[in-house]
Order: sequence, then structure tokens, then C-alpha cells
Amino acid sequence: MTATPDSTAAAPARASYLDAVAVYLRPRVLIVLFLGFSSGLPLALSGSTLLVWMREAGVDLGTIGLFALVGTPYTIKFLWAPVVDALDVPVLSRLLGRRRGWLVFSQLLLIAAIVFLAFCNPAAAPWLVAFGALMVATASATQDIVIDAFRVESLSESEQAAGMASYVAAYRIGMLASTAGALFLVTGFEDFGLGKAAAWTFGYLAMAGLVVIGTVTTLLATEPEKSAGAEAAHAAQARDNPLVRVLTAAYGAFSQFLTRDAALIVLGFVVLYKFCDAFAGTMTAPFVIDLGFTRNDYAAIVKGVGLAATLIGGFAGGAVAARYDLVTCLWIGAILQMGSNLVFTWLAFVGTNHWALTAAIIAENFTGAIGTVIFVAYLSALCQSPLHTATQFALLTALAAVGRTYLSAGAGYAAEATGWPLFFVLSALAAVPSLLLLAWLQRRGHFRGLGPARTVRGGD
Repeated sequence: MTATPDSTAAAPARASYLDAVAVYLRPRVLIVLFLGFSSGLPLALSGSTLLVWMREAGVDLGTIGLFALVGTPYTIKFLWAPVVDALDVPVLSRLLGRRRGWLVFSQLLLIAAIVFLAFCNPAAAPWLVAFGALMVATASATQDIVIDAFRVESLSESEQAAGMASYVAAYRIGMLASTAGALFLVTGFEDFGLGKAAAWTFGYLAMAGLVVIGTVTTLLATEPEKSAGAEAAHAAQARDNPLVRVLTAAYGAFSQFLTRDAALIVLGFVVLYKFCDAFAGTMTAPFVIDLGFTRNDYAAIVKGVGLAATLIGGFAGGAVAARYDLVTCLWIGAILQMGSNLVFTWLAFVGTNHWALTAAIIAENFTGAIGTVIFVAYLSALCQSPLHTATQFALLTALAAVGRTYLSAGAGYAAEATGWPLFFVLSALAAVPSLLLLAWLQRRGHFRGLGPARTVRGGD
């Protein structure tokens, strides 16, 4: 039977969609998924879950507030990323390779730190708890450095976005396990007859046990080809003094990046790409409350529905990246993020309507997740030297956080001065500088050197 033109055109389109989904089942992407769970698990153990434990133990609010400083290692992790690039872990690196050796080492440190924290008494020695929490955060941040380098070096350019989508989804599940999961587990231990202190101890020991998921994943994985390819150059530096090696790695990472074409423009684009999303996101909670929604509405819709939309959006971002070239994906992500801010302007006029809030939150989280996955795929593509992946990626993610942490600090003043409808219009316009830089970089040919461009499929 002769195929009609419509059927022959439909077949490649169907195949391209299947390819976009099949990328998530590739072994390397699945490895990254399980490592994402291991990365998301520890965050709450030195954060929100720990604060619940401390409050139940009777620790005063002033002391609890100071525990926000425990998260500092996540912010400054780029400072010791050169150590991960430059030095080997005795025995483990020889047995497993550069990246896997560091991964297992950081996971063993993480298990030890969580176990130490499990046997602490917040009421009797809160500062000992602080030390344990700082150790958990430091080990966790180190694991994040290595996982980022492992992911960038393991996945091909066409797999980066799918890998990031899988990583983000599993990261969120890991966070859920160490927040709601840990709290339910502690309650279960109490119902079983244990005292409160013992229940918390066993709850944290169970969380330490879950880190083994990441360790087993690391042992089942293979060393990234890019990292293995850099072994000769890495081994040639082994005779140098360790401090010299670290300083050389740091200098090499920064100089290699800064000497590339249009480096400062690239760094500006990294800072600004997610700025409009962060600027509006900073004010989401007060905006929802100001409209007249309750705390329960916020928890159920903004956090509950928002989480589901974020997970789906992450996988959608991976599918988009599998079908289009990098620069097209960046345009799609930027425009979607910009447009989602205007949905909140519409919500400001609608007022207290649960369906309208649900629609706005789905739009914002779905498009924001697409933009995030595509953006991280771009950051990964910028890290082209396997000798410096950990340092460069840690630096780029730190710069990307500037918009969220510092440039968005004045969002509240802007909202007060303009009112909510105009504020979200202005937050959408905050995307314009990044769009101009994107157009300039595209015109300059910046994206041609970041991996093989793919022909747009199913959209001609």
C-alpha cells in the first residue's frame, strides 16, 4: 500500500516525539536521575527538618534563626571547587576514577555527618548541633560540586537538558523524603513507642541510610569519558605541590573561561537570563496573601500544585531541548518566562479566585521550569574543559544566583511604588536586557561553538 504524503510526514514527527521521550531512559540520564535524589536529600536535614527538631526540643527562636547561616557552604562552594578538579582522593580516585572517587568520598562524609547529627541533643548542646549541621551542609555542597561535574562530563550535548530535568525531579523527591518523609518517619517511631529524642535519632539514621542510594548509583556508573580523556593531563600535574595544583586549577578555570570570545557579555547574560523570573518570584508569597488568599491556599496551590507544574515543566524543557538547537531553546525559555509574569497582572485584576490562582501558578512554575532546564543545559555547554568542569560550573551557578539573591532585593520597594498589576508588567520587561544580549550573542555566532546544532524537527 502506497503511503500518502500526510502519513509519510507524520511518521518522522511521531519518531521525533518518541526520541524526545526515549532520551530519559538512556542509562547515563538514569544515573543522573538517581544522583539528583542523593543531591536533594541532605538539604532539609541541615535546614527546615532540623529546625522542626530544634523547636520541639525547646531551643529558643533567636538561636534557631541563626541556623540560617548553616547554609553558607551552598553559597560559597565555588571556593573549594578547584580542590575537586585538581586533587585526587587517596585510594578511591585510583580505584574509581577522578569524579567517582570524589563522589563516593563526599557521600561517605555525608553519611558520617548525618549520623553525627543524629546523636546530637539540640536542647543540651545546640552549638554542637550547629557544627553537625555545618558538616552536613559542607559535605552536601561538595557532593553537589562533583555531581554537577559528573553530569556535564557524562552527558552529550543532546542529553544535557533531559539530564537536568531528571536531576531536578529527583532532587525535589529527595527533598520531599527529607522533609515530609522524615517527619512522618519520626512520628511513626514515636507511635511505635520510642521517646521523642530517640525517634529523631532513628529518623536521621534512616536518612543517612538513604544516602546509600547515591553511593550505589556511583558504583554502578562508569567514569565520564571526558574526565577519563583528561587523565593524562591530570596525572602529569600529580608531582606538583597540592596547593600549587589547586591554585593552578583555579587560575586555569577562570583564565580559560575569561579568554573566550565575548566572555564578559556571556557572564552578563548568565546573570540576567533568569532575572525576570526571580524578580517576580520574590514577591509571589506577599502578592497571594495581599489578594486575600489564606495560608492553606498558599500551601495547597502555590506549593502543592506549583511543585507538580515544576516537575512536568522540567520534563517538557528536556523534550524541547531534544528537538531544537540551543539558541532556539533559549529564546523559547526566555519568552515563556516573560509571558508568565503577565499572567500575574491578569490575576491581580481577577482577585481572590482559586481557579485563577491555580492557572497562574501552573503557568509560572511550568514555564519557569522549562527556562531553568534549558538555561542549565546552556551553562553545561559553556564548561568545555574536563580539567576545570567543577570549578567553572560552580562559578557559573554562583553568578546565575546573583539575579535571584541581589538584583531582586528591591522587588518589594518596586511593588509598593507601582502596585501589583504594574509591578508584574515591569517584571516582564526586566527580561528585555537578557533578550538583547541573547540576540547579540546569536548574531556574533557564540552558540555555534557550544555543540552540534540540530535541525528543527517536526516544526518546519
